[in-house]
Amino acid sequence: MRYFIEMSYKGTDYHGWQVQVNAVSVQGVLEEALSKLLRSEVEVTGAGRTDTGVHASYFVAHFDTAAAVYGDEDGRAGFVYHLNALLPRDIAVRSVTLVDGEAHARFDARLREYRYFLLPYKDAFRSDTAWYYRGPLDTDAMNAAAGLLPEYEDFTTFCKLHSGNKTNICRVSFARWERQQDGGLVFTIRADRFLRNMVRSLTGTLTDVGKGKMSVEGFRDALAAKDLSRAGNTAPAAGLFLSDIRYPDEIFTRQY
Repeated sequence: MRYFIEMSYKGTDYHGWQVQVNAVSVQGVLEEALSKLLRSEVEVTGAGRTDTGVHASYFVAHFDTAAAVYGDEDGRAGFVYHLNALLPRDIAVRSVTLVDGEAHARFDARLREYRYFLLPYKDAFRSDTAWYYRGPLDTDAMNAAAGLLPEYEDFTTFCKLHSGNKTNICRVSFARWERQQDGGLVFTIRADRFLRNMVRSLTGTLTDVGKGKMSVEGFRDALAAKDLSRAGNTAPAAGLFLSDIRYPDEIFTRQY
């Protein structure tokens, strides 16, 4: 039987989602907790990978078991409760849902959304979850540049070198900066897939546009160049959140 897990995590103390040798990962901690609860070794497949220090306010993974893990809604709630009791405070499971045995958390995902949080002041409570950025930014210019992203599909310029991708093609459907009530900025971007380091590279380069270090046309030229050297600085990991993952309705419907 296959189950989808909906969860969130604060990535500050983890070396990313994926299991690594001699490093603590979100995937590894989740697999250990599930294995203890189910009393058998469990492997988990995530909808994607997040790098060291990157967070997820919404994440999906799947695992397989030989027997059902719950019988009714009370049983499902109980399973989630006991799983969370085994997990550290910075990893939280919201739901566990029985799905078709062929459903795949990674390959069936059709849309992913990231949000990057930027603050113009130091906040003692958000030092791990936002980028403290000093200086004014021209958000109109940043949005003019971000608006170009759906026009392009090859994001080689904003891909980490030697990432091992079969293709650097991504289809961006939405990208925009918005001012928040607390004075901060949030960059929201949606696409069918993302390359390693892509959102942080885009964020850093777009802030260069906001500072006037790069023009909107210069950003367009960098996109078209397919040349990593044309990207700006990479934004810190702390401000980045994977915030949504969507599937066809027949595969899975978000529970919360």
